[in-house]
Amino acid sequence: MARSRTSKRFLLATALLLVPPLFALWSWKRDGPLQAAGTVLIRKGATVNQIADQLEREGVIRSASLFKLWARARHLQLIRGEYTFNSQASLSEVANKLRRGEIHFTNIVIPVAAHAWTVQGRYKDFIPEDVFWKLWRSPNLAATAGFPEAADLEGLVAPATYRVHHAMEPEEMFLAMVEAFHRSVRPRLKDGVLPPYPTLILASMAEKETNLPEELPRVAGVYARRLKLGMRLQCDPTSLYARWLSGDLRFTAPLMADIRRPHPFNTYSVGGLPPTPIAIPSAAAIEAARHPAEGRELYFVATGQGGHRFARTLQEHNRNVALYRAEITRQKKEKA
Repeated sequence: MARSRTSKRFLLATALLLVPPLFALWSWKRDGPLQAAGTVLIRKGATVNQIADQLEREGVIRSASLFKLWARARHLQLIRGEYTFNSQASLSEVANKLRRGEIHFTNIVIPVAAHAWTVQGRYKDFIPEDVFWKLWRSPNLAATAGFPEAADLEGLVAPATYRVHHAMEPEEMFLAMVEAFHRSVRPRLKDGVLPPYPTLILASMAEKETNLPEELPRVAGVYARRLKLGMRLQCDPTSLYARWLSGDLRFTAPLMADIRRPHPFNTYSVGGLPPTPIAIPSAAAIEAARHPAEGRELYFVATGQGGHRFARTLQEHNRNVALYRAEITRQKKEKA
């Protein structure tokens, strides 16, 4: 009888000893409190204790204390980033995702021919607008790109896909863009007919004038000859850029008011190149600006069917303008 009582006490004691670890295991594996998928940002300098409390406060886990015990046992090193968790993610799933550094990234695509407002629009969910424009005009970032003389970062952003997350600082995102430019674009601007920064400006103008790569050297050639002769460049895209800088953000074809607008960027109203590029040029446009096509052409106008007609004289150009207008009239009649 005494032995039986001893056995029962032993079993009871053993069972009591097993309760805490079994409860901890159950807490570790059970469904979490998240009712819907959620996101948590691990900021730079955040401690394990701070993150554990944050996870509990934001309803991702039930027990910050249990998370802290696990983190200390594993010597957890937190990787700053944006983490997404499924609804009812267990404490185990949350902890292991953080341990593995499974950061959620968003791809931001900055294409060729994009200008400042395009770039700002792509980053609007990651960089506040006022911060974006302040950094856009940063002399330090322009110097990092390789052009300390640049007034802003127009044209100094490499066309690429950038991986970002909401825990990144705006300066980091900008650095990624200008460092990519300095690494992959800046070296290609050397040894042209113009110095590197004017080459970039000329390339951006050619890029915005034609969608046909084979036309880029001819467009650049027209502008290079006009520069040499002291003629105004009369580039329609620069008049649009002047419109946008003036606060009118209609992205439409240029109007007569745009062409007549006095503005440093409007090459109808001022001589020479605009102060900065007007967009991100392609590699083909940069090559065209470095080595513009030779010849005597000084004018070009759209055909209305894609591409342009080039002319040596104003008389020939006026005939091409008449052909363009006739084509537009014909197309309007067909649509009527």
